[in-house]
Amino acid sequence: MKKLDEESIKNILKKVKDINSNANIIETGTLSNLIITEDLVSIILVIKHEKTLYDDIVKQCEKYLNDFNSLVKYNIVLTTENLDSNVKSDPNIKSSIKPEKVKYIIAVASGKGGVGKSTLTTNLAISLSNKNFKIGILDADIYGPSQPRMLGIKDEKPTQNKYGKITTVDKYGVKCMSIGLLIDEDKPMIWRGPMVQGALEQLIKDVDWGELDILFVDMPPGTGDVQLTMSQRVSLTGAIIVSTPQDIALIDARKGLNMFKKVNVPIVGIVENMSYYQCPKCNDKTMLFGDGGAKKTAIDMNVPFLGEVPLDIEIRINSDNGEPNKIFSKGSNNSIHFDEISNKVLEFIKNDIDQEINEPTIKFE
Repeated sequence: MKKLDEESIKNILKKVKDINSNANIIETGTLSNLIITEDLVSIILVIKHEKTLYDDIVKQCEKYLNDFNSLVKYNIVLTTENLDSNVKSDPNIKSSIKPEKVKYIIAVASGKGGVGKSTLTTNLAISLSNKNFKIGILDADIYGPSQPRMLGIKDEKPTQNKYGKITTVDKYGVKCMSIGLLIDEDKPMIWRGPMVQGALEQLIKDVDWGELDILFVDMPPGTGDVQLTMSQRVSLTGAIIVSTPQDIALIDARKGLNMFKKVNVPIVGIVENMSYYQCPKCNDKTMLFGDGGAKKTAIDMNVPFLGEVPLDIEIRINSDNGEPNKIFSKGSNNSIHFDEISNKVLEFIKNDIDQEINEPTIKFE
């Protein structure tokens, strides 16, 4: 088998001419990045024209690469340096990017990093999977993906099906896709904002999600490019905001919540993580980061309070070990918190369906 490394791939792709140019895609800068793993090569192309014009380039890349080494899967990602001006200027304009068989898409977000958003996403997904719902997770944190480790799938790699779609990696009844499944865990993603946005869109559209009741999107912290891309271009059913009780986290949580409101994404509610520490010996509760801050914020901003999750070493260990299912094993008290929150997510979806059904209709008789 011929070895694939960055140099050999670039030599192969020098055969591919760019659009309206005698130069190849290496010389014009269309080839932006390469992500090489043992059995999957992801090729990032920055496009400057309509996406359909690049169909022939994609086919040429696939042909030359397969001729060189047909035992490796190739994933060619098209991304753009330029956002659509209409989407950029009007936050109320939303496109309808949504996998055909996915019923609901819910973003799990925070204004600040380190508040446990990924942990909540993983455990909500498993809670709902245990209730026989079909659940998926899109890890939208390109720079710091967490789901591969939290689900215990960091050493597994997606493939491509016969239709050219990227397959998910499944664990504990949850389907997952993350950039962390395509690169080494220690490798940094040195991408500019538009490249990240284009890659995220493809992780939604070009992944074989199958039939899902809910697709959770584990968002990166903040209110930047990724958040705007997901809220403006993806058909989000709603957003969950995660915060700790401390004031500095709640300030950023308010910013995140207001951003989703501004782009007309419904708010499912606020979750307070690391609410308290409960001593395993005496059962006394210590409010390490303050008391009830997220609940008060939910009241002030007129959004639902979904519940609180304690600061507990069991949650931390199982998350680090990629064994979140143990939280839901018999005898674990922590599963109660996630099950209660997931029930409120289901209530939100049911209310959303009821509102659609009960919308008034005008009849002419």
